[in-house]
Amino acid sequence: MININIDETMKRMIELLTIPSPSGNTNEVITYVENLLKEDNIETKRNRKGGLIATLPGKEERYHRMLTAHVDTLGAMVKEIKANGRLKIDLIGGFQYNSIEGEYCKIETSSGKQFTGTILMRQTSVHVYKDAGKAERNQENMEVRIDEIVKNADDVRALGIEVGDFISFDPRVEHTERGFIKSRHLDDKASVAILIQLIKAIKKANLLLPYTTHFLISNNEEIGYGGNSNIPMETVEYLAVDMGAMGDGQSTDEYTVSICVKDASGPYNYELRKNLVKLAIDNNIGYKLDIYPYYGSDASAAIRAGHDIVHGLIGPGIDSSHAFERTHEKSIENTAKLLAHYVQSQMIVK
Repeated sequence: MININIDETMKRMIELLTIPSPSGNTNEVITYVENLLKEDNIETKRNRKGGLIATLPGKEERYHRMLTAHVDTLGAMVKEIKANGRLKIDLIGGFQYNSIEGEYCKIETSSGKQFTGTILMRQTSVHVYKDAGKAERNQENMEVRIDEIVKNADDVRALGIEVGDFISFDPRVEHTERGFIKSRHLDDKASVAILIQLIKAIKKANLLLPYTTHFLISNNEEIGYGGNSNIPMETVEYLAVDMGAMGDGQSTDEYTVSICVKDASGPYNYELRKNLVKLAIDNNIGYKLDIYPYYGSDASAAIRAGHDIVHGLIGPGIDSSHAFERTHEKSIENTAKLLAHYVQSQMIVK
């Protein structure tokens, strides 16, 4: 039996959330996951893109499964060092400028130095700018105010800051008494925490899975290609574990596991979806079926790359995705339970 401790999962999640990891700068967080798995003598390898793969052997070696969650997050890079000593930014990942207005951030130089700052509108002061509230939130109007004495571009460069340096956003993690967790980057560090604890629980139980199962912690999902390679030829089922998108017209909530039936890439495999639903019903797991209209996953990236696989997508429900995210322990628990039953189930398609 696989027993995933939810309190421990939440602890792992919070630790992951506090490690900056915008797409393109994920070595620190991948090393963190790597070391966690080494504690249980779980062998891992890195692909050339910097992702991490753990493999657990199964009874059946002809047919494999692969599960993936991504540890990379939204972020930004320094686009320009402005004459006033502030920074113009270029976004990493798909989100709106208004979602980062007023956010604390961290700038990391290529030499490893770190500086704090705040992302602001150039026209923030209502005492100076008549259009402070109406000005468009875009690349031209938003900038980073660095927490250093800098009056011009030369002062900034003297700190070691240069074009191309990575900018990460303060996650502002909070785990409430009512079981909610609020933070940036729950997409997809919530799911990474679940997979880590799933792998550890399987190892602790000394359980031999029905099929050899690979776990990919991908690191380029937010830019579209985290899980489209390093898929063994034996892989039949490929399940992305990512966030469930909430909003008007959506079924997904913060308390159940969301099973995606379709996203912007098209429908997910019907037979795999039906098997996931059956597992949820048979084991009293709260779930919702949903369509995510403006969304793509590592599973859809793998399909686009030409892999002959059966693909699916599930995950905890996340409110206000790519902005001020929140979910609940219940959603984490239901996602973990479905995954625990899934990795022990029989394949429908071979």
